[in-house]
Amino acid sequence: MDREAFETGLSYMLDKTQSEEEVRLRRENFEKARAKAHALPLNPGCYLMKDENGVVIYVGKAKSLRKRVSQYFLPNRDRKTTMLVEKIRDIDHIITGNDYEALVLENNLIKKYNPHYNIMLKDGKSYPMIRITHEDFPKVFKTRRIIKDGSDYFGPFPDASRMAEYLELIDRLFNLRKCSTPLRKREKPCLYYHIGHCSAPCCGLISKEEYGRSIDRIRRFLSGGGDDLERQIRDEMMAASKAMEYEVAAKKRDMLVALQSVSKAQMVEDHSADASMESRDYAAVEMRSPLCTVSIMQFRDGKLIGRALYRAQTFGDESETLLNFLTQYYEDGREIPNEIFISHEVDIELISRYFHEVLGHDVRFQVPKEGRDFRILRMAAENASRDVEKRLKSRDNTKALEELQSVAGLEELPELIEGFDIAQLSGKYTVASLISFVDGNPNPAGYRRFNIRSLEGAIDDFGAMREAVYRRYSRVIEENLKKPNLVLIDGGHGQVNVARDVLDELGLADVPVLGLAKEYETIVFDDGRPDLRLDHSNEGLRVLIAVRDECHRFATGANQAMRSKETSFHLLQSVPGIGPKISDKIMEAFTTLDDVVQCTPQEISQRAGVSLNVAENLLKRLKV
Repeated sequence: MDREAFETGLSYMLDKTQSEEEVRLRRENFEKARAKAHALPLNPGCYLMKDENGVVIYVGKAKSLRKRVSQYFLPNRDRKTTMLVEKIRDIDHIITGNDYEALVLENNLIKKYNPHYNIMLKDGKSYPMIRITHEDFPKVFKTRRIIKDGSDYFGPFPDASRMAEYLELIDRLFNLRKCSTPLRKREKPCLYYHIGHCSAPCCGLISKEEYGRSIDRIRRFLSGGGDDLERQIRDEMMAASKAMEYEVAAKKRDMLVALQSVSKAQMVEDHSADASMESRDYAAVEMRSPLCTVSIMQFRDGKLIGRALYRAQTFGDESETLLNFLTQYYEDGREIPNEIFISHEVDIELISRYFHEVLGHDVRFQVPKEGRDFRILRMAAENASRDVEKRLKSRDNTKALEELQSVAGLEELPELIEGFDIAQLSGKYTVASLISFVDGNPNPAGYRRFNIRSLEGAIDDFGAMREAVYRRYSRVIEENLKKPNLVLIDGGHGQVNVARDVLDELGLADVPVLGLAKEYETIVFDDGRPDLRLDHSNEGLRVLIAVRDECHRFATGANQAMRSKETSFHLLQSVPGIGPKISDKIMEAFTTLDDVVQCTPQEISQRAGVSLNVAENLLKRLKV
């Protein structure tokens, strides 16, 4: 085998844990899989990756099969792609007529093979739901399984105790049937009828129409229409009181109190003017290596009626994962909203067509950038982020840290690792990210961002790194903070030498510095030792890659935020009467345009020191 060709693709090198035979087999497996990828057609379709046992472990779709699958074998792959490539022994494919057909086929193949590394969310077993059966006299009960028989489902409910309150309230307000057997004619009603908990449809004591009206009221209540139900019961109470039916009025009063107590705790409300009669969902995905969490929030008529977290391991990126989630989540019979707001860009035309043709609904998809929907989606993303970080922290990384200490020659176990990365766009928006890993897991409390001030628009990653490292560790010294056991730099010898020089100047010569060069995941030392390349399965290397990837994610997010801020300045300056100075004053007073929208013209005028007329014009522009 040509060694150069091997290194440009796989970068597997012999280390102390591998025999020459193991390295040879890895090289052969990689080359076989890569050859299959390069032999694929350029047509759209789906690809199926299989492990050594012939089991399908991942299914994906592509506009061009060869181009997409060949990307997995490029030298600058991220950690999760490398992990997938290590497991591939064979690649099958199915050609389709277009990208839309590939999307439909992909969804069917995922359901058929249940691949370990695709997101599988088909039945929402994470949390229970409330089911209203599709019958002449429906039942209402808790379930974790969705059956496509025309039944209605509400939820999911992360808080099972809250769902129990809803069911208890429904049981008190409506005398629904309790029997689990198919409804059949009886001569005498059961005990539930005699204690006032069933209307005895089996004995013909209530009509289908009257029973159906109760079911309609329950549907409205579970869809966020608790206010309508309250008004109806209050009207019935007043009518009974006027008719001097005091027993009935007292019962209605107790029902009203029970309903109000549940409704107050039931839902987060959206009081915006256009919230009424809306149905909208928010889906946000967060990923850390192969771990993925999707957070879904459901709003109906301005009220939050359900939220849930779905967990998976997947080798797709955020957009691919979100697309898979959307096709699976709503296919299982859940109520489809008018609008779905998503955290990452997907092919809007493609997913809209899928919902129209397969699910029979016209849905508007958006990636909001500001305003009400942006804030709610940000809340969903925060829930997903906390969950995936919690999953990471639950892992025991002692063995990996011991391996890292050994291969890197560290004097101490790297219990606290701090990593740095630089992000910039053509010399603008230069940001350095500092992230912290404790015991091998992300520690968001230790994350910091540094807006680089010393470059004045120059493109100088070394200068940016120098400023960030100096600002961080001068503060560590001044405030007597805990020193890291290891500093990881995203970069090669130049960046590592800069960080080493700064730490030495600050008297922190005992803090080791490593670099991780992306192309081959090469470990770069700060003391003149030769570069080290390890097998990507090496647990110590995987810790470094995880730190580097999190650094990059955090730095890129800061960079995008700065770009978004400049966009806000441009928007402000498009308003008559607002120039650079006034826009600076407004952003200094409010930070984001979202905060501006929440205020009255008088508040904007007072806080930002602008005229009332300018404040009114600004709100008109932002609310268009």
